[in-house]
Amino acid sequence: MGISLVILAAGQGSRMQSDLPKVLHKLAACPLVVHAMRAGRALDPARVVVVVGHGAEAVAAVVADEDPQARIVTQTEQLGTAHAVGQARAALDGQGGDVVVLYGDTPFIRPETLEALQAARAAHDVVVLGFHAADPGRYGRLVAQGDRLERIVEFKDATEAERAITLCNSGVLCADRAVLFDLIAQVGNDNAAGEYYLTDVVGLARARGLSAGVVTCPEAETLGINTRAELAAAEAAFQAQARAEALENGVTLQAPDTVIFAQDTCLGRDCVIEPYVVFGPDVTVESGATIRAFSHLEGCHVSRGAVVGPYARLRPGAELAEDVRIGNFVEIKNAQLGEGAKVNHLSYVGDADVGAYANLGAGTVTCNYDGVFKHRTTIGEGAFIGSSTMLVAPVTVGAGALTGSGSVITRDVPEGALALGRADQTIKPGLGRKLMDRLRARKADQNKG
Repeated sequence: MGISLVILAAGQGSRMQSDLPKVLHKLAACPLVVHAMRAGRALDPARVVVVVGHGAEAVAAVVADEDPQARIVTQTEQLGTAHAVGQARAALDGQGGDVVVLYGDTPFIRPETLEALQAARAAHDVVVLGFHAADPGRYGRLVAQGDRLERIVEFKDATEAERAITLCNSGVLCADRAVLFDLIAQVGNDNAAGEYYLTDVVGLARARGLSAGVVTCPEAETLGINTRAELAAAEAAFQAQARAEALENGVTLQAPDTVIFAQDTCLGRDCVIEPYVVFGPDVTVESGATIRAFSHLEGCHVSRGAVVGPYARLRPGAELAEDVRIGNFVEIKNAQLGEGAKVNHLSYVGDADVGAYANLGAGTVTCNYDGVFKHRTTIGEGAFIGSSTMLVAPVTVGAGALTGSGSVITRDVPEGALALGRADQTIKPGLGRKLMDRLRARKADQNKG
């Protein structure tokens, strides 16, 4: 029957002071709601339902991009967490098995924790995820005996003895689909906020003679994001963990605190990462590659032995084969570079295929955009592109061909040919000195005035 995920992502997040829905703010270059979706993916869910509300269209677009099969339901009024989960009932009709409830603003829950939560369902009808808080503050308290949960007590309703409990409620829970929605149907809103709280299902379950259990995880996993300060703190925590893992896995980080990782950055053993490198989403760097200082990479693949930077930018679709050299102030976008190819200085290579061991001189530009459409440039193996060559796509330079420096290449260049596309140089003897004397005299007259 499988497991279903219900991810709550309807809140406005007013404390973020933002027009952007809270769950779309990014942590490690990834929207918060996507973190929750990826954690839940470890359970191999049969169905994923995301409950949206504030900024519903924008949130739904991000969810669909991550998982086109996810079902979107809308909570038109934010009336509490039980009410939000209840909106998913119709989307789960006919779906048996368990439901795991996650939150779109809680990005750090590990897949292993969710697997433990689901495994505990073998012993209990409802399982809640708890954590021991260093400072319990105003968290709801879990009153438990061992792994058996007796009740959840909100801080405002707790006795002094109950407030001394450090085991707190994360809000994440797992239950059989039919049981969960039957309990939600009984939840009332007789409280100060007039809301329907998901925490009430534990007391209702116990009143029906059902068992409730608790699984614990480190407090850091349950961190929710409600403010910009909390987002910044979460980013710092993620980066510290990502750097530590990279070092442990055999990556050299010359100045770890200056390197920024994305949620899915993949670095091979014996990579060398110099200071002030930023990894955006979807980057893989193979073993033995070097990313030099002040480079920015996203959506790209760097093969073994390649060297990138310093001050280089790899954009989505950049594919570098083994031993490629990308130098300072070079930008690569949607381009494949063959083994040993070199683009060492001040160049833009976009929408291109560059053959093995081709050498692109300083200032080379693939002119790929005509204002409406993008066009592709093909450069053959071993070709030599002279400095400041403009390759006006669509165009092909054959294997072993050369282009003269300063050329504008608008037609295909055959294999082994030399192409020159520049105006003849004209020399006027003595005219340079005369022009400069005239300009200096004009400037002197202006200064007198």
